[in-house]
Amino acid sequence: MTTTAPWTDDELDRVGSAEELEVASRRPDGELGGRRTIWVVRVDDDIYVRSVNGPTSAWFRGTRARHEGRVEAGGVEKDVAFEDVDGEINQAVDAAYRTKYGRYSANTIQRITSSTAGSTTMRLLPR
Repeated sequence: MTTTAPWTDDELDRVGSAEELEVASRRPDGELGGRRTIWVVRVDDDIYVRSVNGPTSAWFRGTRARHEGRVEAGGVEKDVAFEDVDGEINQAVDAAYRTKYGRYSANTIQRITSSTAGSTTMRLLPR
């Protein structure tokens, strides 16, 4: 996985503040799969996503083939690599989800910050 450049400050601001992100994973043949709308958060200078439905979600399973895809949010469209993350960063990602989407029901927030959803946390790396 080679990245071409980090996110610019403008891209971090625009993607990180976007309500939703469109994600399409790259299939084994190199073509992009269908787009899915998901939530996105920024933690420091990184962008994170996760599957509210955990690892059985179709869009998440699609990221397993090549760990590459394309995202669009806040007027930014980028090819990205999906980097699996775990450990302490999940606490910061949980906090970012609670802060950004806290106006939604407690049940919805609990689902996106559950250990099942947390097991799918990925950092988006620009390509």
